[in-house]
Amino acid sequence: MGGHVFGKTLNRASIARRAGCNMETIRYYEKIGIMPEPPRTAGGYRVYDEIHVTRLRFILRGRELGFSIEELRGLLQLVDRGTQTCAEVKALTELHLANVRAKIADLRRIENVLAATASQCSGRHVPECPVLEALAS
Repeated sequence: MGGHVFGKTLNRASIARRAGCNMETIRYYEKIGIMPEPPRTAGGYRVYDEIHVTRLRFILRGRELGFSIEELRGLLQLVDRGTQTCAEVKALTELHLANVRAKIADLRRIENVLAATASQCSGRHVPECPVLEALAS
């Protein structure tokens, strides 16, 4: 994902379209440093290429899989240095997977509490409500 140019240059709107995101997303990723600032023409226009599209898709897919910005930054630093090993990537992925599993466990616990509380509620137009009582306790 380095800085090679394949010949065809693109503007920000074009890479946003090709990657399936909006231009503000690209601006944000450039601002926080996970998308490199593209070179500019003599007139000051940003010039993107296929490498930028590939990197943007990598970031977007990583976000879809729940990787945090910092986790992606770590993966991209390995890729940018060209020193990544499958073992390093696997270790980062397994850490992320453990976090995802912990979140799933939390969501299941929340689901059980909400289901139990909602099942105690009559749903009638009365002021007493087990859900509100559970939230207040």
